[in-house]
Amino acid sequence: MIIKEVFAKTILTRTAIESFDYCINPYVGCGHGCRYCYASFMKRFTGHLEPWGDFVDVKVNAPDLLRRQLKRAKRGIVALSTVTDPYQPVEKKYELTRKCLEVLLERQFTVNILTRSPLSLRDIDLFKQFDQVRVGLSITTNDEKIRHLFEPHSPSIQARVETLKALHKKGVRTYVFIGPMLPLDPGKLVALLDGSVGEVLIDRLNYVNKVKALYRNRQLERYLDDQYFHLYGMELKKRFEDRGIPVSVFF
Repeated sequence: MIIKEVFAKTILTRTAIESFDYCINPYVGCGHGCRYCYASFMKRFTGHLEPWGDFVDVKVNAPDLLRRQLKRAKRGIVALSTVTDPYQPVEKKYELTRKCLEVLLERQFTVNILTRSPLSLRDIDLFKQFDQVRVGLSITTNDEKIRHLFEPHSPSIQARVETLKALHKKGVRTYVFIGPMLPLDPGKLVALLDGSVGEVLIDRLNYVNKVKALYRNRQLERYLDDQYFHLYGMELKKRFEDRGIPVSVFF
Protein backbone atom coordinates (compact mmCIF):
# COMPACT_ATOMS: atom_id res chain seq x y z
CA MET A 1 0.00 0.00 0.00
CA ILE A 2 1.41 3.36 -1.07
CA ILE A 3 0.29 6.03 1.41
CA LYS A 4 0.97 9.68 0.67
CA GLU A 5 0.08 12.74 2.73
CA VAL A 6 -1.35 15.57 0.62
CA PHE A 7 -2.91 18.99 1.16
CA ALA A 8 -6.37 19.41 -0.36
CA LYS A 9 -7.67 22.66 -1.81
CA THR A 10 -11.27 21.86 -0.89
CA ILE A 11 -12.99 19.19 1.20
CA LEU A 12 -16.69 20.12 1.41
CA THR A 13 -18.00 19.65 -2.12
CA ARG A 14 -21.46 20.18 -3.58
CA THR A 15 -22.90 16.94 -4.93
CA ALA A 16 -25.59 16.09 -7.46
CA ILE A 17 -26.36 12.81 -5.68
CA GLU A 18 -30.03 12.76 -4.80
CA SER A 19 -30.88 13.42 -1.12
CA PHE A 20 -27.47 14.96 -0.34
CA ASP A 21 -26.19 18.53 -0.48
CA TYR A 22 -22.49 17.94 0.10
CA CYS A 23 -19.92 15.19 0.15
CA ILE A 24 -16.66 14.83 2.05
CA ASN A 25 -13.91 12.44 0.95
CA PRO A 26 -11.00 12.59 3.42
CA TYR A 27 -8.95 10.19 1.30
CA VAL A 28 -8.20 9.55 -2.36
CA GLY A 29 -8.12 5.84 -3.09
CA CYS A 30 -9.25 3.02 -0.84
CA GLY A 31 -7.44 0.17 0.85
CA HIS A 32 -10.42 -2.16 0.49
CA GLY A 33 -9.71 -2.50 -3.22
CA CYS A 34 -13.12 -3.82 -4.29
CA ARG A 35 -12.84 -5.21 -7.82
CA TYR A 36 -16.06 -3.60 -9.05
CA CYS A 37 -15.55 -0.16 -7.52
CA TYR A 38 -16.82 2.67 -9.72
CA ALA A 39 -14.57 5.13 -7.88
CA SER A 40 -11.51 3.79 -9.70
CA PHE A 41 -12.36 6.42 -12.35
CA MET A 42 -10.66 8.88 -9.99
CA LYS A 43 -7.30 7.73 -11.36
CA ARG A 44 -8.06 9.71 -14.53
CA PHE A 45 -7.87 12.90 -12.48
CA THR A 46 -5.23 12.06 -9.87
CA GLY A 47 -2.51 10.65 -12.13
CA HIS A 48 -2.02 7.47 -10.10
CA LEU A 49 -0.47 4.60 -12.04
CA GLU A 50 -0.88 2.02 -9.28
CA PRO A 51 -3.81 -0.43 -9.38
CA TRP A 52 -6.95 0.67 -7.56
CA GLY A 53 -6.63 -0.50 -3.96
CA ASP A 54 -2.85 -0.14 -3.85
CA PHE A 55 -2.70 3.56 -2.99
CA VAL A 56 -4.27 6.08 -0.62
CA ASP A 57 -3.70 9.82 -0.52
CA VAL A 58 -4.39 11.25 2.92
CA LYS A 59 -5.82 14.79 2.95
CA VAL A 60 -4.08 15.79 6.17
CA ASN A 61 -5.54 19.31 6.23
CA ALA A 62 -9.14 18.09 5.80
CA PRO A 63 -10.48 19.01 9.29
CA ASP A 64 -9.03 22.54 9.30
CA LEU A 65 -10.14 23.10 5.72
CA LEU A 66 -13.64 21.86 6.57
CA ARG A 67 -13.94 24.25 9.49
CA ARG A 68 -13.09 27.17 7.22
CA GLN A 69 -15.51 26.06 4.50
CA LEU A 70 -18.37 25.54 6.95
CA LYS A 71 -18.23 29.22 7.89
CA ARG A 72 -19.63 30.02 4.43
CA ALA A 73 -21.76 26.92 3.85
CA LYS A 74 -25.51 26.72 4.20
CA ARG A 75 -26.52 23.90 6.52
CA GLY A 76 -27.36 20.70 4.65
CA ILE A 77 -26.93 16.95 4.39
CA VAL A 78 -23.36 15.64 4.08
CA ALA A 79 -22.40 12.25 2.63
CA LEU A 80 -19.30 10.62 4.06
CA SER A 81 -17.97 9.38 1.63
CA THR A 82 -18.78 9.06 -2.08
CA VAL A 83 -15.52 7.87 -3.70
CA THR A 84 -13.68 6.32 -0.77
CA ASP A 85 -14.47 4.43 2.43
CA PRO A 86 -14.34 6.86 5.37
CA TYR A 87 -13.30 4.04 7.73
CA GLN A 88 -10.73 2.25 5.57
CA PRO A 89 -7.61 0.99 7.40
CA VAL A 90 -5.59 4.24 7.25
CA GLU A 91 -8.37 5.99 9.20
CA LYS A 92 -7.22 4.13 12.31
CA LYS A 93 -3.97 6.13 12.21
CA TYR A 94 -5.04 9.47 10.74
CA GLU A 95 -8.55 9.81 12.21
CA LEU A 96 -9.57 12.28 9.50
CA THR A 97 -13.15 11.02 9.38
CA ARG A 98 -13.49 11.38 13.15
CA LYS A 99 -11.99 14.88 13.10
CA CYS A 100 -14.29 15.94 10.26
CA LEU A 101 -17.27 14.58 12.20
CA GLU A 102 -16.22 16.68 15.20
CA VAL A 103 -16.21 19.77 12.97
CA LEU A 104 -19.60 18.91 11.44
CA LEU A 105 -20.98 18.39 14.95
CA GLU A 106 -20.12 21.99 15.84
CA ARG A 107 -22.67 23.13 13.24
CA GLN A 108 -25.03 20.12 13.56
CA PHE A 109 -24.95 19.30 9.88
CA THR A 110 -26.95 16.18 9.02
CA VAL A 111 -24.58 13.32 8.20
CA ASN A 112 -24.94 10.13 6.19
CA ILE A 113 -22.13 7.59 6.45
CA LEU A 114 -21.53 4.53 4.28
CA THR A 115 -18.71 2.11 5.07
CA ARG A 116 -17.66 -1.51 5.14
CA SER A 117 -15.69 -1.24 8.33
CA PRO A 118 -16.22 -2.08 12.02
CA LEU A 119 -13.88 0.86 12.75
CA SER A 120 -17.02 2.99 12.56
CA LEU A 121 -17.91 1.70 16.04
CA ARG A 122 -15.09 3.84 17.41
CA ASP A 123 -17.16 6.96 16.73
CA ILE A 124 -20.44 5.97 18.38
CA ASP A 125 -19.83 8.70 20.95
CA LEU A 126 -19.97 11.28 18.14
CA PHE A 127 -22.94 9.69 16.36
CA LYS A 128 -24.96 9.95 19.56
CA GLN A 129 -24.40 13.72 19.71
CA PHE A 130 -25.77 14.51 16.25
CA ASP A 131 -29.38 15.56 15.92
CA GLN A 132 -29.52 13.60 12.67
CA VAL A 133 -27.04 10.96 11.57
CA ARG A 134 -27.44 7.75 9.63
CA VAL A 135 -24.79 5.02 9.42
CA GLY A 136 -24.89 2.34 6.76
CA LEU A 137 -22.84 -0.77 6.05
CA SER A 138 -22.35 -2.11 2.54
CA ILE A 139 -23.13 -5.83 2.49
CA THR A 140 -23.21 -7.14 -1.06
CA THR A 141 -23.61 -10.89 -0.50
CA ASN A 142 -24.15 -13.50 2.20
CA ASP A 143 -21.38 -15.72 0.76
CA GLU A 144 -17.93 -15.18 2.26
CA LYS A 145 -16.19 -16.79 -0.73
CA ILE A 146 -17.90 -14.32 -3.05
CA ARG A 147 -17.02 -11.46 -0.72
CA HIS A 148 -13.35 -12.49 -0.77
CA LEU A 149 -13.35 -12.76 -4.56
CA PHE A 150 -14.78 -9.31 -5.23
CA GLU A 151 -13.80 -7.41 -2.05
CA PRO A 152 -10.45 -9.05 -1.20
CA HIS A 153 -9.19 -6.57 1.39
CA SER A 154 -12.47 -5.62 3.03
CA PRO A 155 -13.84 -6.76 6.43
CA SER A 156 -15.78 -10.02 6.58
CA ILE A 157 -19.54 -10.15 6.18
CA GLN A 158 -20.00 -11.24 9.78
CA ALA A 159 -17.90 -8.32 11.05
CA ARG A 160 -20.15 -5.91 9.16
CA VAL A 161 -23.32 -7.54 10.47
CA GLU A 162 -22.02 -7.35 14.04
CA THR A 163 -21.17 -3.69 13.45
CA LEU A 164 -24.73 -2.97 12.33
CA LYS A 165 -26.14 -4.79 15.33
CA ALA A 166 -23.92 -2.85 17.73
CA LEU A 167 -24.88 0.49 16.18
CA HIS A 168 -28.55 -0.46 16.13
CA LYS A 169 -28.40 -1.52 19.78
CA LYS A 170 -26.92 1.86 20.73
CA GLY A 171 -29.82 3.66 19.09
CA VAL A 172 -27.93 4.88 16.04
CA ARG A 173 -30.09 5.02 12.91
CA THR A 174 -28.76 2.27 10.64
CA TYR A 175 -29.23 1.00 7.12
CA VAL A 176 -27.70 -1.66 4.90
CA PHE A 177 -26.70 -1.04 1.31
CA ILE A 178 -26.98 -4.22 -0.71
CA GLY A 179 -25.18 -2.81 -3.69
CA PRO A 180 -23.90 -3.89 -5.98
CA MET A 181 -25.85 -7.13 -5.71
CA LEU A 182 -23.20 -9.81 -6.02
CA PRO A 183 -24.23 -13.49 -6.21
CA LEU A 184 -26.34 -14.03 -3.09
CA ASP A 185 -29.12 -16.02 -1.43
CA PRO A 186 -31.97 -13.63 -0.52
CA GLY A 187 -33.33 -15.77 2.32
CA LYS A 188 -29.95 -16.24 3.98
CA LEU A 189 -28.98 -12.59 3.64
CA VAL A 190 -32.26 -11.33 5.10
CA ALA A 191 -31.96 -13.78 8.00
CA LEU A 192 -28.37 -12.66 8.58
CA LEU A 193 -29.47 -9.03 8.88
CA ASP A 194 -32.57 -9.66 10.97
CA GLY A 195 -32.87 -7.16 13.84
CA SER A 196 -29.89 -5.04 12.84
CA VAL A 197 -31.16 -2.44 10.36
CA GLY A 198 -33.86 0.19 10.13
CA GLU A 199 -33.73 0.60 6.36
CA VAL A 200 -32.50 -1.26 3.28
CA LEU A 201 -31.12 0.12 0.00
CA ILE A 202 -30.64 -2.21 -2.98
CA ASP A 203 -28.78 -1.64 -6.24
CA ARG A 204 -27.61 -3.85 -9.08
CA LEU A 205 -24.09 -4.21 -10.45
CA ASN A 206 -23.84 -1.21 -12.77
CA TYR A 207 -20.25 -1.59 -13.99
CA VAL A 208 -20.32 -5.08 -15.44
CA ASN A 209 -17.32 -4.76 -17.75
CA LYS A 210 -14.96 -4.21 -14.82
CA VAL A 211 -15.62 -7.70 -13.44
CA LYS A 212 -17.05 -9.69 -16.35
CA ALA A 213 -13.91 -11.85 -16.57
CA LEU A 214 -14.14 -12.74 -12.87
CA TYR A 215 -17.73 -13.89 -13.35
CA ARG A 216 -16.83 -15.85 -16.46
CA ASN A 217 -13.81 -17.57 -14.89
CA ARG A 218 -15.91 -18.68 -11.90
CA GLN A 219 -18.90 -19.68 -14.06
CA LEU A 220 -21.05 -17.02 -12.43
CA GLU A 221 -22.37 -15.41 -15.62
CA ARG A 222 -26.00 -16.12 -14.70
CA TYR A 223 -25.63 -13.54 -11.93
CA LEU A 224 -25.04 -10.85 -14.55
CA ASP A 225 -28.39 -11.40 -16.21
CA ASP A 226 -31.02 -8.66 -15.85
CA GLN A 227 -33.47 -11.28 -14.67
CA TYR A 228 -31.23 -12.15 -11.72
CA PHE A 229 -31.17 -8.55 -10.51
CA HIS A 230 -34.90 -8.11 -10.96
CA LEU A 231 -36.07 -11.39 -9.39
CA TYR A 232 -33.60 -11.46 -6.51
CA GLY A 233 -33.94 -7.73 -5.91
CA MET A 234 -37.71 -8.04 -5.65
CA GLU A 235 -37.40 -11.07 -3.38
CA LEU A 236 -35.09 -9.17 -1.06
CA LYS A 237 -37.53 -6.27 -1.04
CA LYS A 238 -40.49 -8.48 -0.16
CA ARG A 239 -38.66 -10.38 2.56
CA PHE A 240 -37.47 -7.21 4.28
CA GLU A 241 -40.83 -5.47 3.95
CA ASP A 242 -42.53 -8.53 5.43
CA ARG A 243 -40.42 -7.76 8.50
CA GLY A 244 -41.60 -4.14 8.52
CA ILE A 245 -38.33 -2.73 7.17
CA PRO A 246 -38.61 -0.03 4.44
CA VAL A 247 -36.74 -0.80 1.22
CA SER A 248 -35.57 1.38 -1.67
CA VAL A 249 -34.58 -0.30 -4.94
CA PHE A 250 -32.52 1.80 -7.37
CA PHE A 251 -33.13 -0.12 -10.60
